[in-house]
Amino acid sequence: MDSKIADAAPNATHVTDYDRSHAAIYLRLLDAAEEGAPWEEAAHIVLGIDPGHEPARARSAYESHLARARWLTAQGYRDLLSTPS
Repeated sequence: MDSKIADAAPNATHVTDYDRSHAAIYLRLLDAAEEGAPWEEAAHIVLGIDPGHEPARARSAYESHLARARWLTAQGYRDLLSTPS
């Protein structure tokens, strides 16, 4: 599993290999958002980006990955269900 976090999550209209290999990250971000965790905490703990040293990158990566996670739960899951094992 590739654990390297991209500066921005994919913006494709289909589930990508990146999405599949980072599914646990997406779930952790959704959990953190649901629990009301500050974005800085989620970026640091879940994405491994220190917002104290790289605030713009941390915020951008957090927002794009959380948006992608929300897209997957609303729409992208259909690709996962239709993909043969």
